[in-house]
Amino acid sequence: MTGLLRSWIASANSETTDFPLNNLPYGVFSGGQETPRCGVAIGDLILDVTGLERAGLIGAPGAPDFQEPAWNTFMRRGPGAWRVFRARLTELLIEGSETQEVVAPFLVPMNSVKMHLPFEVTGFTDFFANLDHATNAGTIFRGPSDAVASNWYDIPVGYNGRAVTVYVSGTPIRRPLGQVLLPGSERPVLMPEPKLDYELELGAVVGTDHAGFQPVNLADADAMIFGYVLVNDWSARGIQAWEARPLGPFLAKSFATSISPWVVPAAALAPFRCPPPSRVHPLLPYLSESYPTHFDIEVEARMKTQESQSELVIATTNYRRMYFSLAQQLCHHMINGTAMRAGDLLGSGTISGPAPENRGCLLERTWNGTEALTFPDGTRRTFLEDGDEIALTGRALGGDYRIGFGECRGRILKAPIWPAG
Repeated sequence: MTGLLRSWIASANSETTDFPLNNLPYGVFSGGQETPRCGVAIGDLILDVTGLERAGLIGAPGAPDFQEPAWNTFMRRGPGAWRVFRARLTELLIEGSETQEVVAPFLVPMNSVKMHLPFEVTGFTDFFANLDHATNAGTIFRGPSDAVASNWYDIPVGYNGRAVTVYVSGTPIRRPLGQVLLPGSERPVLMPEPKLDYELELGAVVGTDHAGFQPVNLADADAMIFGYVLVNDWSARGIQAWEARPLGPFLAKSFATSISPWVVPAAALAPFRCPPPSRVHPLLPYLSESYPTHFDIEVEARMKTQESQSELVIATTNYRRMYFSLAQQLCHHMINGTAMRAGDLLGSGTISGPAPENRGCLLERTWNGTEALTFPDGTRRTFLEDGDEIALTGRALGGDYRIGFGECRGRILKAPIWPAG
């Protein structure tokens, strides 16, 4: 594993920063009334990439990549362009660079800006690919003898969600309305979701277009991934319990998904690739890894109630526990010939672990509301109430540096009033 790449920006060399020179994640930001523009995080600053391009310090003349407030145009340039761009940024920011004076005016304090969605989300698919989560959820609803379906060990199970309801961290999330079957009832009622939940996930951002009717192998699918974000696929468990059969989630998942504001480049995570978990039986050849496609990334969920100003850590686990990696999920997604576009987002599915403190959603953590979480001030929660907040973080830890994603945060607002009549 490579060590810390030192920068002439002092904050990028701190042991506590998530954004050293080794990272250089991609985002979109604005200050005041300014038009949102592309930027790269470095220490506690943001490098204005749109400004650098206009000044002729990066990019090719006459072929702008960063004049729109999204990274999709640049993403479509492909892995070769991604490597060249990353090398140029490193050249500009590395300790001893002779470009400090010309680059410095394009640095903006991170705490002075507003973050936006880093890319135009062209599609969203969420998966169900963690054995601990599948076992726990299946046990809750069907009992331990029928917890995990036999095909789960062969197929990266997923469903297509809503791209237009993917929001950047900090966007408030309104409690959804939907049909819920209350205990003891035979017919559903339309009501605000009573069991609102979060899901701790990692997401892959597809960086290149792919025409339909042609599958790709695992290595090619892996190479299509531009970078990674944290994902909170908010879940309405009451609605989900009523609608899940026969076709799976619909209103329970489509109302909102939050992502972190920074896309961590696949290259930044390359040193943290790790072997997959042990298999129940061999995967089909198209999903079998000839090299590691999983990552060693520690992830955490914190919760703050509307009554308290202090946050409680409610889940800590690691992405390496996923049974199927995001690269495998993308490969499986395309094996039937489906098309992909730059900006497609894949959610890993809930990341959980073997112990209660490793469970990456409240459904598991409170065992469907039967084991309440108790906060330091005595507040108790089984699911999310109005005013509660969830914050997700994730870090890959090197010997003397770490690669972070920024925070993925959302606060719950009360449900809308149904316009009856």
